[in-house]
Amino acid sequence: QVQLVESGGGLVQPGGSLRLSCAASVRVFGLYRMAWYRQAPGKQRDLVAGISSGGGSTNYSDSVKGRFTISRDNAKKTVSLQMNSLKPEDTAVYYCNAVYTLAGTQYWGQGTQVTVSS
Repeated sequence: QVQLVESGGGLVQPGGSLRLSCAASVRVFGLYRMAWYRQAPGKQRDLVAGISSGGGSTNYSDSVKGRFTISRDNAKKTVSLQMNSLKPEDTAVYYCNAVYTLAGTQYWGQGTQVTVSS
C-alpha cells in the first residue's frame, strides 16, 4: 500500500517562506509522477505544482508561478515544495499526490495545513 506523509506546514506571516516535504513509501519512486494540491475552506482542491517521474519537467499554477518551487529526490523518495513570498490567499490544506505512471493509479497524503496570516 502506498503511503504519502506530508510535513512542514504551519503558520507564517505574509511574505514569509515555508518548505513542505512528502515522504513516499513505495518500491520505485521514479515510477511516480508527483504533485502538490491545495484546498481552501469551501473551495475545490486545485493543482499547485507537478513534477515528472524523472524530475526533468515541472508545471505550476499561475497563482504560484515564480514563488513556489517543486523538487524531488528519487533516492530519498521525497518531493518538496519550497514556498516563498507567501500570501494570505495561499492559506489552505496542502496535499501530496502521486500517480503511478504505469497504471494511472492515484494516491493522496493526509494533508498539511498552511496558514498565512499576520
